[in-house]
Amino acid sequence: MKNFFSNIKGDAFGGITAGIVALPLALAFGVSSGLGPSAGLYGAIFISFFAALFGGTNTQISGPTAPMTAVSMVIIAGIIAANDGDINKALPAILIVFLLAGLMQVGLGILGLGKYIRYIPYPVVSGFMTAIGVIILITQILPSIGYYPKEDVEFVNQFKAQAEEVILENILKDEAGEGILVLENFKETIDRAEKISQEDILKESQTLAAKEASGTVGAIKVLPRALKNISWLELILALGTIFIIYGFKRITKSIPSTLVALIVMSGIAVGFGLDYRPIERIPDGLPQLRLDIFSGFKLGSITPYVFTALTLALLGAIDSLLTSVVADNMTKTKHKPNKELVGQGIGNSIAALFGGIPGAGATIRTVVNINSGGKTKLSGMIAGLLLLIILLGFSGIASQIPAAVLAGILITVGIGVMDYKGLKAIPNMPRDAKLGPFKLSSEVLIMLIVLILSAFWDLIFAVGIGLVIASLMFMKKIGDLTAERSDVKTLKEEVWSDELGFPDNLKEEVFIKHIKGPLFFGSTSDFQQLAAQIPDTAKTVILRLGRMQYMDQSGLYALEDMLLELRKKDVDFLFVDLLKQPRYMMERIDIIPDFIPEEHIFKTFDECMEWIKENIEDKH
Repeated sequence: MKNFFSNIKGDAFGGITAGIVALPLALAFGVSSGLGPSAGLYGAIFISFFAALFGGTNTQISGPTAPMTAVSMVIIAGIIAANDGDINKALPAILIVFLLAGLMQVGLGILGLGKYIRYIPYPVVSGFMTAIGVIILITQILPSIGYYPKEDVEFVNQFKAQAEEVILENILKDEAGEGILVLENFKETIDRAEKISQEDILKESQTLAAKEASGTVGAIKVLPRALKNISWLELILALGTIFIIYGFKRITKSIPSTLVALIVMSGIAVGFGLDYRPIERIPDGLPQLRLDIFSGFKLGSITPYVFTALTLALLGAIDSLLTSVVADNMTKTKHKPNKELVGQGIGNSIAALFGGIPGAGATIRTVVNINSGGKTKLSGMIAGLLLLIILLGFSGIASQIPAAVLAGILITVGIGVMDYKGLKAIPNMPRDAKLGPFKLSSEVLIMLIVLILSAFWDLIFAVGIGLVIASLMFMKKIGDLTAERSDVKTLKEEVWSDELGFPDNLKEEVFIKHIKGPLFFGSTSDFQQLAAQIPDTAKTVILRLGRMQYMDQSGLYALEDMLLELRKKDVDFLFVDLLKQPRYMMERIDIIPDFIPEEHIFKTFDECMEWIKENIEDKH
């Protein structure tokens, strides 16, 4: 506790500054997610406070981040669509998924998996981060020019026929659920259909229109319509925000340029009484505990999202631990990865219970905290408390912020989150893979696959596919390298120094093979060629195994197959310098002693030579 309050002044200044930086981003990420600015603010408050309190990185500031929001946006849109476009019906299921992701993070920390996060390949992370930037940029074009698909009457009307079909389908489903036999009782169906109002059809049409225009592909589809319906006021507000964010940084970095842009552009819009579109109203008072997520809980509503929740948990873990490494480098300290995951999981779980979106350790906010004097966990907790004070005292003022200003802020976030280091390296990476007639860099190929699939198809599957491809390519490279070192050579091509005195008269009867490097799935094809190289005159094969440190199951069965094949030709084997791990593997399936008895295993080549001289006759 003494250490906790050892730097009150620095932590207070660091926490307040980080909280001020977090405010516009929290509101913007909330709007972007689809749950509204209050969800972003609630997430920032609870994650910042509890991740700092229970986490393993003293100076980390946590809250909604671009990657977490991008994945959350997909989850939210999917569950809302499955609930007839009704956000109130969908919200319990959405928050349960977020709660599940938080609990999974706690589980990852308890199981001690934090140290393994660093093994995720850089091209996968690079492609994913750049895709997040592309998604944010494309999806924020529409709000930055004041175009909202649900409000485009002509666009919405295109979905009326489909809306009527969906409503009728829902009536039939309801009747089936109630045990009404539709074919025997059309009257009930007709009665219910007659009660459908134009308002119901319009509402369903708006839901379908919003779904059609959602995500990167949806935004691109409606972009031509959006460009014909530009609101010049909204565009000017967004461009003004972007200009101030980049311009003010050139003047000073001591004051967050994002906050300056938010205050200046909102002040202009309100002060001049402009007819702009404000963000959704932020509710007054303390956030309410959402007990309805348990009372209305249905296992079937979240089962399809369990894998998604795990992805969200893993992404939050990667995001947070990367920020922890940055904090370590700046403060010359060492974070506790597993404790950090537990803290992040607790923060995300509590945020979900109060209707907040999930988050992670935020690099920019953490750097601001450290540079402003933050040194202990108190700084992150103060940042959360400051946001709570803003919520309680200034929610009415915050509700007047123009939506276009937050879109402008998000566009700068999208530009900033891209991995330019990875993009710049593309021309310089070695071209070590072939795709038809083209030579490409395997690292660049993985990055581009993850980038394209994440941006235009599915974030979650893209990362999984990227990891699988990266793992396969890594295994192939290691296999190729090992196979090069473990090449098959005859005695005539290479003779080791202790073999120089081998009796000339026995060279026809004895074949010596050197195994160099591990015998595993990558080198078994070369090893299998050994049987074909053994001359017909040789009835004894010496395998020198001192450099074969490791053998996997593929290598073990390749060896067994060769022994079986050559046993049929009455060929005997002698092992020299067999190491511990390969010996253990051979004993598991009884290669030793069934095929190779103990008296045929020698510690040195000299011992083997003595046995050869005593037991092998010169027949050729």
